[in-house]
Amino acid sequence: MEYLVTQSEMKQYDNNTITLLKMPSLVLMERAALITVSQIRQEKGNAAFKVLVVAGCGNNGGDGFAIGRLLMLEGCKVDFVLLGSSDKCSAETTLQLEILNNYGYEPYDRIPQGEYDIVIDAVFGVGLSRNVEGIYKEAICAINELDAYICSVDIPSGIHADSGKVLGCAVKADLTVTYGFYKLGEFLYPGTEYCGKIICGEIGIDEHGFFGNNPKWFTYTSLSDLRLPERKTDGNKGTFGKVLVIAGNDNMCGAAVMSAKSVFYMGAGMVRMITSNKNRDIIQQSLPEAMLTVYDSELWTDGKPDTEFNKAFNSAIDWADCILIGPGIGTGVEAEWMLDYCINKSSLPLIIDADGLNLLATKLNLNDSINFNTYESPYKNGMREVVLTPHMGEFARLYGCDISEVKNNFTSYPKLLADKLGCTIVCKDARTVVASYNKPQCYLNTSGNSGMATAGSGDVLAGMITGLLAQGMKAEEAAVTGVYLHGVAGDIAAHICGNRSMMATDIIEQLKELLKKCTAGAE
Repeated sequence: MEYLVTQSEMKQYDNNTITLLKMPSLVLMERAALITVSQIRQEKGNAAFKVLVVAGCGNNGGDGFAIGRLLMLEGCKVDFVLLGSSDKCSAETTLQLEILNNYGYEPYDRIPQGEYDIVIDAVFGVGLSRNVEGIYKEAICAINELDAYICSVDIPSGIHADSGKVLGCAVKADLTVTYGFYKLGEFLYPGTEYCGKIICGEIGIDEHGFFGNNPKWFTYTSLSDLRLPERKTDGNKGTFGKVLVIAGNDNMCGAAVMSAKSVFYMGAGMVRMITSNKNRDIIQQSLPEAMLTVYDSELWTDGKPDTEFNKAFNSAIDWADCILIGPGIGTGVEAEWMLDYCINKSSLPLIIDADGLNLLATKLNLNDSINFNTYESPYKNGMREVVLTPHMGEFARLYGCDISEVKNNFTSYPKLLADKLGCTIVCKDARTVVASYNKPQCYLNTSGNSGMATAGSGDVLAGMITGLLAQGMKAEEAAVTGVYLHGVAGDIAAHICGNRSMMATDIIEQLKELLKKCTAGAE
């Protein structure tokens, strides 16, 4: 697990380390410079490069001057630029300037003409909060125009450390060496596209500096981060979870098959599917392991099913350990009745996806009437595990806003909706956020690729989360684990098939080997 810190968190941890742990700020700055130079050498080799350091007046500029000094002492030819007046420099940066002066260097006040092999971007650090203008904008544009390898110090200048937004303009780096902890904005779009390769250097700011104020964001970066459900050696198919998958109307059989197959692949023991009778033959051929209960939409009257299906539906609910509802069910009266039943007449762990979410936002008036944690009915009592898996459009309908508003508040709205509804929210986009009403931290997923933007990918994810939930995982843990594994499987599929050609079924096929690796790591 890696923490992703915000601007204010990083400022506090830095201050705590200096003032409470008594680590001198200049020691931190020198360590940052040493780590950055080491990383540049790993990437570019040990030649005597021509280097340009472009620094601002804050401590980020001081880091840049220290980096340039170390490269100069290793034989590189280094030019230094200070943007802004020296009398506005921080104390640490002022001292770095004095050190340079003692070595006989005087910084330029603008970028000189010439060619460079490497540029050190140290204009702005994580504290930037307004649009870049004036000499700083000119300098950033000039850096981007140079035919050089660009290394940004802590974060590319012009990128907001919390949101990843471009504040007017930003340096397009080949390498970003950040310090202490990764910054949230370095993994959000578009900021992540400006960072190039991101390396986090240990300079002495670590968890000791939290003093009870832990970061609000984290991500997974390795399969070793995961803790999959235990596989008991004396277990049977019932031990590993009985899952009811309600999916697929007359024209959406594929969604039902992919979601149910993903449930099986994640390790659940048994799957019963409820679907349209028109899907019977295809499902029995493509997924014979699943039990099947079908309905005939022509037999529904006044929004209610016939007696036989009603009885079968009741029996399926009584049999199951958890429920997935939504993939391909449509938004007709059949889907509405089944979703209403699952919410109001069952206390089972519940995953709602796709059309189920659209029904929640429209027909069932969710935002005005239901909190999954406190909502009372004669059929359930106490806390309930519920996961909603909306993409951006579905989330906007649930929240009651437009998609652009969601995108502008991507790091806050999922948690607000989770708290309001008393559930776990999986908000899917190029980056996916997992937020839960009973957890202070949120998860930002960084696995996956553009090839996963393909029909059925969401059905696969819903099935994966359901399979983990069926085996006893709590909602938030199942959601985070499922989202990360979904992205990793997508990355493997993209490597094999290519981003343009991969399909959702390619993601499913990678789960076998992927989960073998996870199991081997655990053992």
